[in-house]
Amino acid sequence: MFTVFVLGNIASGKSTACRYLESHGAMLIDLDELAKSLYVPGSDIVNALAEEFGWDILDGEGGIRRNVLAARAFASPDTVARLNGIVHPVLIEQLSLRILDPVCCTVSSPRYPFAVVEVSAPTGFEDAFGLADEILVISAPLAVRRERAIHRGMESSDFDARSACQPDEASLCNLATTVIDNAAGDNSLYEQLDAWLARHGFGDVADKEEADA
Repeated sequence: MFTVFVLGNIASGKSTACRYLESHGAMLIDLDELAKSLYVPGSDIVNALAEEFGWDILDGEGGIRRNVLAARAFASPDTVARLNGIVHPVLIEQLSLRILDPVCCTVSSPRYPFAVVEVSAPTGFEDAFGLADEILVISAPLAVRRERAIHRGMESSDFDARSACQPDEASLCNLATTVIDNAAGDNSLYEQLDAWLARHGFGDVADKEEADA
């Protein structure tokens, strides 16, 4: 299955882009949600996280208190790297299984014409890039993203701390096959995504599915 990784820093519009592509026929895989599904009480990955970040990240049932883990894991680039070192190997394995699932990749009658993988934290995840046919970066200037995040209710200090752990826009764009400039907002974003869909022959997927329904 044709697979595109969608990258973008916080408040870039990455999730909006992924939902739009999903509405046009893509199978959407959110790596954050996939990672959360791995946090099974008593599992090796949960125990490893507790040993690294403190056993008090666990709730009374042995599950991850995600807000506590996030506060510690995103405190610095070093703690982010430690988190990624635990989670990414298992995450890449599970992602490979989903992308290469023969049920999703039937040549004669595919359920999904392409897969979109939302990658919130590309740093340290480069080993998985070989699974992608294309890397799409949703880019917006730091000041624009900061304003968006604060408008959505995020504390400015939280945004600044998370941004400090992410690559700068130039470095992120250097990873891209295609860069989508999302400084102007949703309408411009959708126009550029429509052009991308048409270029890859996916532009009429949603219409075809409605006609076949």
